[in-house]
Amino acid sequence: MRASGEGAPDLESIDELADQPDIMCSGGSVIIAPSGEVIAGPLWDKEGILYAELDLDEITKAKLDLDVTGHYARPDIFQLKVNSEPQSSVITNSKNNA
Repeated sequence: MRASGEGAPDLESIDELADQPDIMCSGGSVIIAPSGEVIAGPLWDKEGILYAELDLDEITKAKLDLDVTGHYARPDIFQLKVNSEPQSSVITNSKNNA
């Protein structure tokens, strides 16, 4: 059995679910500032409400760290390509193709 806060176990078949606990992922809540600092939480394995005082000036400061419309916007060297074709969520490789 896993400890609280760990990820779900790797299962190779649906039959392995029978031996697993009812709650495999306890979720969790946290409030994180734009700087990456945890300002409330985490809250695990129980219902509750997290409260935090927010400094809205921190949002503006964080946006200055990554100016996506400024000098980072370089279509001559950066591109985002989206494959909109349907994709399979599971791909099985044989030993020869791995």
